[in-house]
Order: sequence, then structure tokens, then C-alpha cells
Amino acid sequence: MDNWQSVLLQPSTPIIEAMGIINNGALRVGLVVDDKNCLVGIVTDGDVRRGLLQKIDIKEPVSRVMNHNPVTAKATDTRERLLNLMGAMHLEHIPLIDHQNHLVGLETLYRLAQTPKRDNLVVIMAGGLGTRLAPLTDHCPKPLLRVGAKPILEVILESFISHGFHRFLFSVNYRKGMIQDHFGDGSDWGVTISYLEENGRLGTAGSLALLPDIPQEPFFVMNGDLLTSIHFGRILDFHMEKKSVATICVRKIQQSIPYGVVRLDSHRLLGIEEKPVQEYFVNAGIYLLDPEVLAFIPPTSGIFDMPFLFQKVIESGLPTAAFPFLDYWLDIGRMGDFHQACKDYPEVFQ
Repeated sequence: MDNWQSVLLQPSTPIIEAMGIINNGALRVGLVVDDKNCLVGIVTDGDVRRGLLQKIDIKEPVSRVMNHNPVTAKATDTRERLLNLMGAMHLEHIPLIDHQNHLVGLETLYRLAQTPKRDNLVVIMAGGLGTRLAPLTDHCPKPLLRVGAKPILEVILESFISHGFHRFLFSVNYRKGMIQDHFGDGSDWGVTISYLEENGRLGTAGSLALLPDIPQEPFFVMNGDLLTSIHFGRILDFHMEKKSVATICVRKIQQSIPYGVVRLDSHRLLGIEEKPVQEYFVNAGIYLLDPEVLAFIPPTSGIFDMPFLFQKVIESGLPTAAFPFLDYWLDIGRMGDFHQACKDYPEVFQ
């Protein structure tokens, strides 16, 4: 993201001063915030010109000429959503805000159009049996079940590609031939796809012991039954910024308890909270690992899941991190989840 802090203005900033900031900066826009860093408007040279035509004095505050109702986006919006919004509204830049309207960034059409090429390996776990989705999975591996017009695994693949990733490795087992036939070597998508063939259940981390070569850079590991609009590039940036060797993505969920929850001290009643809503961070099944973490995975002699790997890394004292996100996310584990994914797909991914 560009240096948007350099174009911050107060509503009281004189127009002539705002003109200097806009014209001297590469962003060609001013972001007007209040004393709580909430966005109250944006101003461009076009806004200033229109003000001059209306004979507004350049010593007047910029609030006289700014756009009081700018189009904004959420800080968690994906690159695709931002591009679609900017294209539909013919925008060259769009302020990013959080849920309290605090300004947290600025995206530009130029930057979004320049997708960086990322050489980091992406490992997708696609070998599960999917027994809870029977009979749909009786003759089809879960990653090839279609949501909308595409298999789940293809949606995941194209999401990574849109963020510049091009090296993929699918860990396969159940009906692996169907997955290999569908994706081949990845050339139809302009990427490289290779395969780890599991001979038995190895868990969400165990198959990493089969990697033919140790990656030279941090690499992703993701479950192949997830539907999400998360921005994978931002996870990588976060991982590097925090100097983490193992980063886990965590999704905030809310759980409503449909009863009055009673607080007790032995037999004495302390209070009753009616139908409380509790918030949790849950494991989203998306991980980013440094190559050195592979040393914690035992030989492939049994099931070894990702939580065990993270626990070993934590116990070693090496730095770990959690990447919280609010983007769309759905773990397609049960039939109800699959139906929900089919319902959500057109709204979230098209």
C-alpha cells in the first residue's frame, strides 16, 4: 500500500495547503480525517478546480470543496472486490476503513493492477475421504465437489493465483487420479502443480514429511475443503513483518447461547446473563510455515496434525503468530456446510 499517511488532511486545512499536498504527492488525492482518525472526506484536484469555479477562496478550509461521501471499502476486502468496485465506480483510488470508520489505508487502481509474482510454495491438503459428505463423496473426492460452476479446489487455486502465487503442490490420497486428471500439471491455469501421493492417513501436517525438496522460502499449507475470500498476500506480508516461523490464520466467530447463563459461587447465585453471545478465534485451516519448521515433523509413521506441529514450535521458543481475519470463510465439513457454500458462492466469488 502506498504512503497514504503523507496525504492526510484536517477539515480545517486551507485549500491552498491541500493543493500542495495533492499536487506534490504521487497519490493525487487528499484524505480528510477528524481528530479520531475517522474518514470525513476526500479531495482531488478536480474537487479543488470545481471549488475555484464557484469562487471559493483558496484560504477557506478544505471541507468546503471535499467530497463528503466518498466511496470506501473495508480493510478486509479482497483484491478482486476492490478491483470490481473501482471499475464499477470509475475510481483510481479508494480509502480503506475499519468497522468504526477509522481510516486504515488507501488502495490505488495502479497498485492493484500490478499483481506481484510470489514464488512461495502453496501446499493444499486434498487427500481426505470426506465421509461426512457421503453420498456425494462416494465416487468423487471432496475437493472436486462443485460450488457454483467450479470444484472447491479450483476456487482455492484461482484465489491464490489472483494474488501472484504460481507454485502448487497438492497432497492427494482418496480418488487421487480424479484430482490429477482435472488439474494436470497446472498449465491450463498458467501455473505449476505437482503432487504428493499419500499411501495412508498422515494428518494435516504429516504429509509434509514427504516433500521432495525443502522449500527455500515460507510456504503455505491449506486444507482443500475451505471456501474463503482471505487475501493470501496480506498473510505473507504479516508473517514476514512479525518475523514468525509459523503463522496460523484464525477466524473470529460468534456463538449465541439460547439460555440464561447462571453464575454461581457454590450454591449462591451471583447473576444471570440472558442469552449471551460469546466470541472465539478458531483455527481456519490456513498456515504459513518457514522451512525450519519441517524439522519438527516426525517420519511418516502415523497421523500428525497441524496443531501438534504448532505446539512443538511453541514449546521450542521459536516465534509464532496468529493472523486474525474477518473475510468470508467456510469449512465444508458437513452436508449443511456444502449447501451453504453453494448458496454463498455467487455472492462472494462472482
